[in-house]
Amino acid sequence: MPLGVVLRRLPGVTRWASYSWKAVAVLPGAGPADWQELRREGEAVEYHAATLPLDLHGAETEAYLHGLSAEVPSIYVVMREGDSEQPLDVLLVTASPYEAQDYTDSGEEIVEKVAMPAGLMAWVQAFVTDFHEDEVFVKRKRDKKRTDLTQDGIGDPRIATAADIYASPARQRRRVH
Repeated sequence: MPLGVVLRRLPGVTRWASYSWKAVAVLPGAGPADWQELRREGEAVEYHAATLPLDLHGAETEAYLHGLSAEVPSIYVVMREGDSEQPLDVLLVTASPYEAQDYTDSGEEIVEKVAMPAGLMAWVQAFVTDFHEDEVFVKRKRDKKRTDLTQDGIGDPRIATAADIYASPARQRRRVH
């Protein structure tokens, strides 16, 4: 499903940042956009920055369930600092909190949560209902063989005597020569 990403530009609060940017909404079923201005209120400006596909995968249904069960179900917008023309490049939209967390690991991407509209929530829930399969927990069973009855080896063959276990490597080298 195509999702439009709405970004809000506000004046910066420090002298080092002229503006601050925040993802504030997604538009399900939006058409193509390239930083189209949507609304202006004083110094705050909202842009339809980009439209990206929201892809859902059957193997990720557990993550979607986790996201839907949150207090505020969200879509995650992954962005990266852009060039002088566009301050941010919108890279990805996802409904998986697990995938969003993976993008936060590098520190290069900016990941923001946007509340999921009710229609989009129903669409994701329908997908999960159709494709989710609970994984049955299978407890590992130990084999009955007793491994503590026989001693296969004495230890590390590089250690000649028991006194050498706590000896420093330099002392051992002198002894070898």
